[in-house]
Amino acid sequence: MWGTLVSEMQSDVAVTGNKITGTLHYISEGQIVRDWGEGYFLAMKWSDIDEGATSLKVGLQPSEGTGLIECLDDPDHNGMFHITNKNTQDLIILSSAEGHRTMQNFDLSGLVLEPKQ
Repeated sequence: MWGTLVSEMQSDVAVTGNKITGTLHYISEGQIVRDWGEGYFLAMKWSDIDEGATSLKVGLQPSEGTGLIECLDDPDHNGMFHITNKNTQDLIILSSAEGHRTMQNFDLSGLVLEPKQ
């Protein structure tokens, strides 16, 4: 993602219920840093999208400016998220279809932020 291997960004990331755990490694160089700045990044893949969905928005709340991004037509269903405060940010997946909306909030507070090297 942005020229950085997922294994360089994170290790042992897992989703259990509405919690995301694992270790994020501090990234201080590469294209990802030139575009988004140094810090911690979480790579995720979403699946089981409602076949009737007319919108699928994914992002962090609170966000550092991008908010929720429309991802329904994203061919690989992958996302990369710049984590600035794991204790206050949630990963949100908002799916809309004819007559209903489903919002999933994923708690990031269980992530371990590896110290800068």
